[in-house]
Amino acid sequence: MNKKRIVVFTGAGISAESGLKTFRDSGGLWEGYKVTEVATPEAWETDPQLVLDFYNMRLKQVRSATPNSAHFALVALEKKFDVRIITQNIDDLHERAGSKNVLHLHGEILKSRSSIDPTLIYKIENEEIRMGEKCSKNSQLRPHIVWFGESVPFMDTAMRLASTADIFIVIGTSFNVYPAASLIDFVPAHAPKYLVDPQAADKYSLKNTVIKREKAGTGVPDLVKNLLI
Repeated sequence: MNKKRIVVFTGAGISAESGLKTFRDSGGLWEGYKVTEVATPEAWETDPQLVLDFYNMRLKQVRSATPNSAHFALVALEKKFDVRIITQNIDDLHERAGSKNVLHLHGEILKSRSSIDPTLIYKIENEEIRMGEKCSKNSQLRPHIVWFGESVPFMDTAMRLASTADIFIVIGTSFNVYPAASLIDFVPAHAPKYLVDPQAADKYSLKNTVIKREKAGTGVPDLVKNLLI
């Protein structure tokens, strides 16, 4: 008998409880930086060292963070369900907790890639990406991150995954940012849907939808406990 499939969509809120500041919070990582200075292709062309400094700081923070109770609760679901995680987060906390199937929509901070060929991707072996480090085609390595103004390469894959969900769970995002917010439109109408976030949007009062306005660290373990019964 095939396991039911749970597709989980996670945002910054689940990582915030591991101490990783979110981009849009007051006091978050964007403070002191304009988005246009550190997170666009134009920023990279203008001042690549500033961009590297910004993401190397984030890389250091991610490496010092640890998974929290929400991450581990999702791993527990794999005992009973076929769990697929789609995340907007660039950290590796899902993987470190033990999740086996994770799709990163916005890239991965622990990887670098070629500036001229996005298919050339490398694990960052050193403390950081440095100017002068080049890919096999002799171009400077850049963060393996989807910047503002760039396409989201795995969006089609995420939409297909959402369409296969027997249960769909949204964690740590208000689900107001597109194109990722459109994923819920691809979930089968009959599939139960759960939104776990203190700021969960009211507009998703869809059929078969339960909204839990709680932080991930408490709301997710409680939800998982009920799903495993």
